Amino acid sequence: MLLALKDEEGTVAGGTMYAYALAGALLAELMLQERVKVEQERRKTFLAVSGSKRIGDPLLDECLEKLKSAKRRATLQTWVGRFAGIKRLRHRVAEGLCDRRILKVDQDKVLLIFNRTIYPELDPEPERELIGRMKRAIFSYDRDLDPRTVVVIALADTSGILKTVFDKKKLKDRKRRLKQITDGSAVGSATREAIQAMQAAVVAATVAATVATTAATS
Repeated sequence: MLLALKDEEGTVAGGTMYAYALAGALLAELMLQERVKVEQERRKTFLAVSGSKRIGDPLLDECLEKLKSAKRRATLQTWVGRFAGIKRLRHRVAEGLCDRRILKVDQDKVLLIFNRTIYPELDPEPERELIGRMKRAIFSYDRDLDPRTVVVIALADTSGILKTVFDKKKLKDRKRRLKQITDGSAVGSATREAIQAMQAAVVAATVAATVATTAATS
């Protein structure tokens, strides 16, 4: 959410599929917390609950409850779509950051008529620290990478957020390194599974949403 928001304006940068990145991040965190696991069946990847203990984060616990109460299992792509469609997802994530005094909630007008809620940055340090970790991972050859940093880079790359954070030319020069990070080569097998599954699901869900939008406006 911090990467997707413009610091001063408090609005989401255009050209990104941030909702799917947030959904992917939620599922990746559930995997890393060992609450869910991936089950491969033929060509489909399903998600199964592997631990029912609550995490303590309201949004993550709500997602876990949705998985636990589902009448039938669903593919990872389906769950990415469902979580991306959680009502007020962006606002709920941003409000959590407001509670921690990282963002602040404010109002402005669109076309001088419509009110909208925005979330300008209040404390830039957490985002700076995150971008610093990402920068060290992308622009070095360090193989001892934090799993969550790798997940963030992979999701930011897949959803178009990464190019709003770093210079496009510099990223292009690090294409090989980025591939090493985003395909999970730089981390352990458990994180690699989470990254690969998340990326595939986010890409598929994004494509499906784009196709649906295009069809509706054609």
